[in-house]
Amino acid sequence: MKQITLLFLLLFNLITFSQTNFNSESYRVTLGDIETNTFEKDSTANALIIYKYGNSFVDSYDYNLRTEVKQKIKILNKEGFNKATISIHLYNSNSERREKVEKIVATTYNLVDGNVIKTKLLEKDIFREKYDENHTLVKFTLPNIKEGSIITYSYKLISPFMFNYKGWDFQSDIPTLYSEYRTSIPGNWHYNIKLVGGKRLITNTSELKKNCLEGSGGGRADCNNSIYAMKDIPAFIEEDYMTSKSNYLARIEYELQTFKSFSGIEKNYAKTWKTVDREFKTDKAIGKQLTKSLNIEDLLTPNIINEGDLLKKANSIYRYVQENYTWNGDYKIFKDVSVKNLIKNKSGNVSSINILLHNLLKASNIDAKPVLISTRNNGFATKIFPVISDFNYLIVQVIINDTIYYLDATDNFLTFGEIPFRCLNGYGRLMDFKNGSEWVDLKPSNPSNVFYRAELNLDENETISGNITSKRTGYHALNYKKSYYKNNDAYIQELENKFPYIDISDFEVTSDGVTSTDFKESYHIDYNYEDTGDNIYLNPFFVKFFSENPFKLQERTYPIDFGYKDTYFYLFNLHFDSNKYTIAEYPEGKNIALPNNSGKVISSTKIIGNSIAVMVKIIFNKVIYEAEYYPFLKEFMSKIVDIQTNSLILLKKK
Repeated sequence: MKQITLLFLLLFNLITFSQTNFNSESYRVTLGDIETNTFEKDSTANALIIYKYGNSFVDSYDYNLRTEVKQKIKILNKEGFNKATISIHLYNSNSERREKVEKIVATTYNLVDGNVIKTKLLEKDIFREKYDENHTLVKFTLPNIKEGSIITYSYKLISPFMFNYKGWDFQSDIPTLYSEYRTSIPGNWHYNIKLVGGKRLITNTSELKKNCLEGSGGGRADCNNSIYAMKDIPAFIEEDYMTSKSNYLARIEYELQTFKSFSGIEKNYAKTWKTVDREFKTDKAIGKQLTKSLNIEDLLTPNIINEGDLLKKANSIYRYVQENYTWNGDYKIFKDVSVKNLIKNKSGNVSSINILLHNLLKASNIDAKPVLISTRNNGFATKIFPVISDFNYLIVQVIINDTIYYLDATDNFLTFGEIPFRCLNGYGRLMDFKNGSEWVDLKPSNPSNVFYRAELNLDENETISGNITSKRTGYHALNYKKSYYKNNDAYIQELENKFPYIDISDFEVTSDGVTSTDFKESYHIDYNYEDTGDNIYLNPFFVKFFSENPFKLQERTYPIDFGYKDTYFYLFNLHFDSNKYTIAEYPEGKNIALPNNSGKVISSTKIIGNSIAVMVKIIFNKVIYEAEYYPFLKEFMSKIVDIQTNSLILLKKK
C-alpha cells in the first residue's frame, strides 16, 4: 500500500510539474507546453522558443549540404502572433544552382475544453516570392493561432553552396529555453568557425567519424562531428545607443578557408591581406578608379590649384567635391563605381564621390589613401581574417603636416576632418598600396559639446523675460545645422512648439554657415510662469538635454555605444528685486558619478544678492560603456531627467 501511495505521489508531482513547466528537452509537445501560459524569467516576452534544433551534414550522394531544422514556440499573447509567420531565405547564383527547401511540416496545438486540438499547415498555404536577384523567400503562417498556442515546424534545406555552410542563430528577439546545432564537416572542407555574441555554450563537443564521405574515385574523408548548445538565452531587445545587433546576437558563423578534392587538388579561399591588397589595387572596378588620372585644370579653379598651403588646398578641394557632387544615397562600394559618370551626372554613390576626392587630392600632391569601413548599421568588420564583403563604405585618409584627417564628401554639412555618424564604428582598413594595408582607429577629431545660457529678469511688472544663447560643437552641431539650414522657418517653429509656455523672438544664428565647426544661436524669450497670488513657480530648465530616460531594459547584455564623448552645460541666471521677492525654495545641488570616473553630473544653485544661478554639467568620459555599466547608466540618466524635470524655484512676494 505504501508503494502504491508513493507511486501515486510521484506521478502526481510529475503531472503537476509537466503542467506548469515547458519541455525544452525535445521537439515533442507536452501538456506542460500547452498549459503553461507565463514565462516568469521575462514577463515582457510575447512568445518563447521552447526548443530549437538544427543538423547540417554533407550528402554522400550529391555532395550537397543538407540541414534539418525544428522549432517549438509558445505564443504567450496577441503581440506574439507574428512569430507564427515563418520566412525561409533561399540563395541562388543562377537558374541552375539554387538552394531548395522540402518536407515543410507545421502544426498548431491548442487546448480547447480540456482537449488538445491539432491544426496542420496545408500545402496550399506555403508561398514563394522573389526577394531580390539572388534570394527567394518561402513563407507560411501557421493556422488557428490563439493566445497560448504551441506551434511546431520543421523543414529540410538542400544547398549546393558549400562555401556558405549553414550558420546558426542561438538568440533572437524572444527568449529561447534551449537551442542545439549539430554539424558534420568532411575533411575536404576547412572552415574558420566564429562564435559571436559572447554567450556561453553549455555543450561544445567534437568527435572524428572515420570514412563518412566517399568520392567517385574511391577516395574517402573523415568528418568532424560537433554539437553546440545553449540554454536560457534572453531575448535580444534593441535600444538606443547601439551599433548593429549583428555584432551581439549569439550565433555561429562559417567562413570557407580551403577545399581539397579527392584527387588532391587544393583550393585556398581564405586570403591574406597581402593578397587582398594586390587584388584590390588591380580590381577593374574600384582599383582602376582609385588610380584613374585626372586633369585638375578641368575641375579646380586656379586659386585652388595655386594655393601653397596644403591644408587650405585640401580644405578647398574637399569643399569643391561637397558642393558640386550629390550623393545618391547608395552605399555601393565595389559595384557601379565610376568617377567619369559622377563628373558627368553630378551624382553618384559613396565610392564614386570619395574616390573623386581621393584622386583630386593625390593629383594635388596631398598624401591621401582610401579607407574601407563597415558602417554602424552594417556590423563590425572581421579582423581575424580578410572578409571584403564585411565592408560597405569608403572614406579618405589625409595626412598634412603629420596630422591625420578622415574625410567624407557625401554630406555638405560636414566640416573638414569630420565623418558621418554612421561611420563611427570603431575602425577601418587603410588601403596603402605601397606599404600594405593596416587597421586604423576612427575617432572624432572635434569635441561634441552643448552649452546653454539663460539670462532672465523678473521686472517690476512681474514679467520674466531675457535672452538664451547656445553653442553646439561636433556631432551635436552637425544635427542642428542640418535642421536649421534645410528649413529655417520649420526649425524656429519646432523650437517654439517645444516650449509652449515661452514666447520666442529675435531669433538669430551667429555661427559661420553650414560647414562651421559649431552651431550658435540666440533668441529673446518671454516666460509665462505659474502665478499663484503671492508666489511665483518656475522651472529653470527651458531646455532639457534628456527629456526621458533612454535606458528601460531590465538587463542589457551588449555595450552602450554613444559614438563619441560629449559634455552638456546649462546655466540659468534670474535677476530679481530682493526688496520685493525672496527665494523660498530652489533646487538642491547634486554630485553624481559613474564608476571609474567614466561620467558625472554636477548641479548647483547659488543665490548672490539679487540673482539666483542654477548650473548643471553632464559629462560622458567614454565613447563605449561595457554592458556592466548599464544599471549605473540607467540610474545616472534617471537622475538627470529628475534634475531637469523636478527642479523648481519658488519666489515669494514680501
